[in-house]
Amino acid sequence: MTATPARRVLLAAPRGYCAGVDRAVIAVEKALEQYGAPIYVRHEIVHNKYVVQTLEKKGAIFVDVTAEVPEGSIVMFSAHGVAPTVHAEAAERKLATIDATCPLVTKVHKEAVRYAKEDYDILLIGHEGHEEVIGTSGEAPDHIQLVDGPEDVANVEVRDESKVVWLSQTTLSVDETMETVDALKSKFPNLLSPPSDDICYATQNRQIAVKKLAEDAELVIVVGSKNSSNSIRMVEVALDAGAPAAHLVDFASEIDEAWLEGVTTVGLTSGASVPDVLVDGVLEWLAERGYADVETVKTADESITFSLPKELRRDLRAEAAALSAE
Repeated sequence: MTATPARRVLLAAPRGYCAGVDRAVIAVEKALEQYGAPIYVRHEIVHNKYVVQTLEKKGAIFVDVTAEVPEGSIVMFSAHGVAPTVHAEAAERKLATIDATCPLVTKVHKEAVRYAKEDYDILLIGHEGHEEVIGTSGEAPDHIQLVDGPEDVANVEVRDESKVVWLSQTTLSVDETMETVDALKSKFPNLLSPPSDDICYATQNRQIAVKKLAEDAELVIVVGSKNSSNSIRMVEVALDAGAPAAHLVDFASEIDEAWLEGVTTVGLTSGASVPDVLVDGVLEWLAERGYADVETVKTADESITFSLPKELRRDLRAEAAALSAE
């Protein structure tokens, strides 16, 4: 008789919540605790179906536009950031605001403002329609043009090739971004790079970890939502790194058992907006099908934390009431 190969799971570390997501989710929970429901949130606080549904049950109301928020209410801006026009809209509607923008996204916003003041053409590498890209572009709309991948470089035109700088969406694939940067540098040899890499540390760390999983796993499962840019990128990174198969799922129930056919080693990780309870659910699902041996694959330590938005240290209900009384 031939022995059945041992089935195992390689569990990526780091995975799941990054410091910016953790801060944003806690900010909503604290606001609900401190001020009571409802707390309005402009767009999803982070791109994860489970997190949004959980916060809705606690009293958060997610809206697409500021105009949906009743005057005199509290509104929170998501981790992806918003354009200055959104802050102006909130002020017009006499809303008290909590800004839960990830500090790493805020850094990119500040870079955009600075380079615009110096009259640079800013080439923003990112995906059209993504909330972070919309927010960053809004900081300097007359100076920023979007570059959506290397194939978009041919369409880029600038006023002065000696004053061009690139910035990027924080949740992109590192490899994809640098491919676009290289193409831009070929076209614009004097292209300036930002003072520090805009790709967020957590995005980089999770992509490095998934590359390591891809070395040994016949199947990589990434837990994350379909609208999560960093989660989608991780599936792409796994496939590019040699994994025979990689899939994105929100919940264990979405896994197709056919994916396990002939698979002895499953790699498991999660996007930066995914709570560990969802990964635990996948581990349980896999264990029930013989993949009970779990080995952690650690590629980095993460100790970064961000303080909560300063607005949570004020009485925003009183501020909102005062604004609406004006």
